[in-house]
Amino acid sequence: MKKEGVTYDEIVRSVRAGNFAPVYYLMGEEAYYIDKVSEFIVDTALKEEEKDFNLTVCYGTDVTADEVINAAKRFPMMAERQVVLVREAQSLPGKERLSFYLEHPQLSTVLIFCHKHGVLDKRKKLAADIQKTGVLFESKKLYDSQLPGFVTTYLRRKGVAMEQNAVMMVCESVGSDLSRLSGELDKLMLALPEGETRIGAAFVEQHVGISKDFNNFELVSALVAKDVLKVNRIVKYFNDNPKNFSLQLTLSVMFGFFSNLMVAYYAPQRTEEGIADWVEQPRWQVARNILPAMQKYSGVKVMQIIGKLRETDAKSKGLGNTIATPGDLLKELAYFILH
Repeated sequence: MKKEGVTYDEIVRSVRAGNFAPVYYLMGEEAYYIDKVSEFIVDTALKEEEKDFNLTVCYGTDVTADEVINAAKRFPMMAERQVVLVREAQSLPGKERLSFYLEHPQLSTVLIFCHKHGVLDKRKKLAADIQKTGVLFESKKLYDSQLPGFVTTYLRRKGVAMEQNAVMMVCESVGSDLSRLSGELDKLMLALPEGETRIGAAFVEQHVGISKDFNNFELVSALVAKDVLKVNRIVKYFNDNPKNFSLQLTLSVMFGFFSNLMVAYYAPQRTEEGIADWVEQPRWQVARNILPAMQKYSGVKVMQIIGKLRETDAKSKGLGNTIATPGDLLKELAYFILH
């Protein structure tokens, strides 16, 4: 059966139902899903007491494809199946020889490859053979716009909810490293008082060290509202607390917002739902920031702001700037946006 474009959830559902493929090739730039899928398959395929004799873990830097094939051809000991897990598969020499094994795979073996920070060439025979016989899974980096959805889903599966402001605070602070992001969420859940199932902005501020009033999310909201006083307070806070301020992160957040705002002007339907679909953003984000910003800023001004953001980014990296601090650059940028 061909499993091209298979998702994390599809693999989990299939494995949970007891449907194991002979081979799983897990690859991509996002290590988080590769680790989660491989751990889930191992823990579901083998009971804890079966792992001593039926779980083989090796590294592509230490073995050859022939050695992996020989391990895969063995029969399980006092168990229904065995698992062979190959970490760092991107470094495995002679991978093309796996095609011969896939012609007649050992059906009592679940063979898992973890290939991080890259992918197989899908035009080559090996990729086609894996798709035909087993599962070829690509774990892609999430876009910044997808992070809130990841956070909400991750917490919901554990019976916890998080306020939207708190979600944005965590996403902006931690970024797109899903392993680190999930780790921060686990810490927050552990810190929740017994019986509490909702995480608010104040709780995030207390346990993650992010200010609920002075962060990039609040800065964008203040710029949308053209609240000069609030913008200046946030800029001053950033300038006075350089350890809590990354100009590059702030510029990234602002560039993402104003780029989406520019795209929103071209939406076929200027409704909340129509714009949300067009810019691929949650409806609440459109209602809270994008629609109000469309009333405050013209398309021409937004184009100028995007140009200023690029200029500020260049100056922050030393191009045409020798004396301005990150705080000075942000102050100048904020003034330009507001006026």
